Amino acid sequence: MFHPRRALRALLPPLVAGLALTALPAQTATAASTLANGDFETGGSGAATPAGWSEYGDTAASYTEPGGRGGGHRLSHWSSSAYKVETYQYLSGLANGDYRLTAWVRSGGGQNAAYLALKNCGGAEQRTDLPVSDSGWIRIVVPVRVTNNQCTISVNSDGRAGNWINVDDLTFARGTSGLPVKGADISSLPKSEARGGVYRTASGAVGDPVAILKSAGMNYARLKVWVNPADGYNDKAHVLALAKRIKAQGMKLLVDFHYSDAWADPGKQTKPAAWAGHGYGQLKKDVHDHTYDVLDALRKQGTTADMVQVGNEINGGMLWNEGSTSNWTQLAGLLNSGYDAVKEVSPSTVAALHLAEGGDLEGTRWWFDNAVSHGVRFDAIGLSYYGYWHGTLHDFQTTLDDAAGRYGKPVFVAETAYPFRLDSEDGLENIIDLDGELVPGYPASTTGQTRWMNDVASIVEAVPNGRGLGVFYWEATWTARGGNGWDPADPSSGNGWENQALFGYDDRALPATAWFRHR
Repeated sequence: MFHPRRALRALLPPLVAGLALTALPAQTATAASTLANGDFETGGSGAATPAGWSEYGDTAASYTEPGGRGGGHRLSHWSSSAYKVETYQYLSGLANGDYRLTAWVRSGGGQNAAYLALKNCGGAEQRTDLPVSDSGWIRIVVPVRVTNNQCTISVNSDGRAGNWINVDDLTFARGTSGLPVKGADISSLPKSEARGGVYRTASGAVGDPVAILKSAGMNYARLKVWVNPADGYNDKAHVLALAKRIKAQGMKLLVDFHYSDAWADPGKQTKPAAWAGHGYGQLKKDVHDHTYDVLDALRKQGTTADMVQVGNEINGGMLWNEGSTSNWTQLAGLLNSGYDAVKEVSPSTVAALHLAEGGDLEGTRWWFDNAVSHGVRFDAIGLSYYGYWHGTLHDFQTTLDDAAGRYGKPVFVAETAYPFRLDSEDGLENIIDLDGELVPGYPASTTGQTRWMNDVASIVEAVPNGRGLGVFYWEATWTARGGNGWDPADPSSGNGWENQALFGYDDRALPATAWFRHR
């Protein structure tokens, strides 16, 4: 039970769970059809109740202060003791239709809840949590459909002592948002199942993991292709078989070409053994023919790829050395050879280019500026973004927004993940296994994993002009099974990723699968 520090304003109904108000007065003194004082400049510093806004709960914890994002002031929630407070504005006389709230936010994290909401708009309340970002401002959006000519804009905190948020530059205008792609890479699944891997629903029932993920809301699967892998997995035949299962669940398919026999990433882009002695001209044909062969086989079996990555994390190019970024003319030729093959099989398939380092603005610009200047053709941009390696959430948003705007293409997160625990289930030390490696504000817990995914999704959702396509979780099904380790040439190799799967050590679907239900 909490005790407001100030008398509540007249006419406000009782508080219910999550600080939602059961109803709002039909009229208030400030009711209008446009958002007032969304930049918190009116009234200046120290306004206990910002002009145009109302407060409820521990109102002393809500106030304006210097340090705005655009102007001189911002809204802050903070108290030296635990608090619950809502700062809200009631709008009436709205034309019915789709609206979107946009806001810039910061948060030190640690709250029981900190979110923006649109409610009493005629349908279900819509919320977006504030990502943890204690320095750089992050833009988030909340969409809603107004059906009763009114809506309440709400800033909510349920904070522990010392927790804080900043909010600034709110706008409320016609528009929509959401994520078309809520996907996961499940490339490791066939080998896991062959080695006895079991997958369960959250309640413990054994089931088909593809169906379990679909029922959680997943709508897109990503599969990598290796040319001639040592263990026989992630090859054309296995991709074809898994594609049937994916499409049978009504999901879309992204095919990720590595153009290698094993992992390709910024540190290694090794030619397949079969192509090892080939010069540039032959490599162009190799890329085309391999790409066409896999995609045409998928099309012929009725599982046409919806999206294709021509290369995997190709920051340094691919098919080294001929296709390295030290020779952009040749790299461009190889990439366009892959693009042409994609379009020959299916003109509607989206051809994407994929880089790692999703928080590296300058590196991403350098790469795509070169690609564009060398005539590389592509339909979308995919970035890997792992918060423990690739910069802050603010860095990530800055890079993602810049790529979408600078190149006029839709953008997506091709890979991200987060640990739900640090200890290992098998004998191999996990890649992320220390508290000091974690992103501040996101613990290695089921709650931290869930928050991470929702906050990454919220940032992609907020990309301007609807260019945020969505997110793929990396290796959702790579649980610890003997024989299904990281090295396809070494059956005894372990898995350093099982603490970042979306199935727990008891094989049950984790709470973070709820991120697939992000708008």
